Amino acid sequence: MLQLLLILIVVALVAGAMGFTGLAGAAATLAKVVAGIMLIGIVLILLLAFMGLAVLF
Repeated sequence: MLQLLLILIVVALVAGAMGFTGLAGAAATLAKVVAGIMLIGIVLILLLAFMGLAVLF
């Protein structure tokens, strides 16, 4: 998931630098969505770990 986020950020930066603003905007929006999903997952795993319901690797 982190790899996908980094790829989307790079695509957005390169597309923006080359003038493809539509593609850059779409990649940036997808990067925001993926970052939000990752943040929710991390918070959920940490919350469960503190409650003793999940085992961290």
